Amino acid sequence: MADRLPAGWDIDVEDLGNVWNRAQIRTCNGCVSTSMALCVWPCNCYEKNSWGQPDLMWDLDLYARLDLADAWAIVGPVNWYAPSSNLKAMFDRLVCMNGGNPREDLIDHKDPSLAIALEQSERWKELSRNHLEGRSAGFFCYGDGGGDELDASGRPALLEHDEWFDPAGEPFEDMRNSYAPLVWQCRYSGIEVPDALWRYVEFGQGVSYSENQAEDMIEQPEVLRAFDTWTDDFARHVTTKGKVPPGRYRAYGYEPPSHFLADLRTKWRGLRMALGRPVPGTSPAIQQELGLNRDATIHYKRGEGAKRRD
Repeated sequence: MADRLPAGWDIDVEDLGNVWNRAQIRTCNGCVSTSMALCVWPCNCYEKNSWGQPDLMWDLDLYARLDLADAWAIVGPVNWYAPSSNLKAMFDRLVCMNGGNPREDLIDHKDPSLAIALEQSERWKELSRNHLEGRSAGFFCYGDGGGDELDASGRPALLEHDEWFDPAGEPFEDMRNSYAPLVWQCRYSGIEVPDALWRYVEFGQGVSYSENQAEDMIEQPEVLRAFDTWTDDFARHVTTKGKVPPGRYRAYGYEPPSHFLADLRTKWRGLRMALGRPVPGTSPAIQQELGLNRDATIHYKRGEGAKRRD
């Protein structure tokens, strides 16, 4: 694809596939569920070169690189009617681009009570914005239609209970919709995804997975033509649109502040909750008073099932 794009473009490429002994993209902690102001732009739940919680988003400077780009070309497989887990994890971690808090100093890095107060203040209206608004994104997804696993009725050949699987009830008539959550997250965040740049191609249907590798795909010219056409359309759209002005709060050039003392205060709040004494006036304290949770435990690493069986 890079060879086919205009020669004058500055092209950046990344592969999110799993590589042995390389960090993976850490999951989103759902800070937004407490307060939008607790979700910091760029994400401060993790940090670069962390020994305890290594995170590929930070190690590869993906926030800064996505900020620098005028457009994103997303190419990926369909796995079980959905994007790959790595790609979904990246977009989960991009929730902060949609209204995230660009001033972590105002919430002492990660203090929920300060975040709630900020979100309810007049100042929040100026801080919360779509930080990557104006860019474009194109999505090219591909799948194999179940490979050689389906029988003549469209059901998995290994099924013992055929009555539990109705092929007519599968979630998508157009499999490109498996990427709808990513497409609509972009659109929700002010990133343009033209309908014509959201496509799906299928190859390898009826063939075993071991016979449907990259070296086999090059023997299918219709698949390569579909990808080349999408690439050309992507280039045409981005060229016509032109450069995108940067947002007010940049991920590019951002240097996270030190938060050693803030981390100690966070650990203290966590210890209080573990002992059943959350900070008064906070959501955990209110929920505890109302009998809505029974989360107090010093064995927080144990599975819920194990704790219930005690």
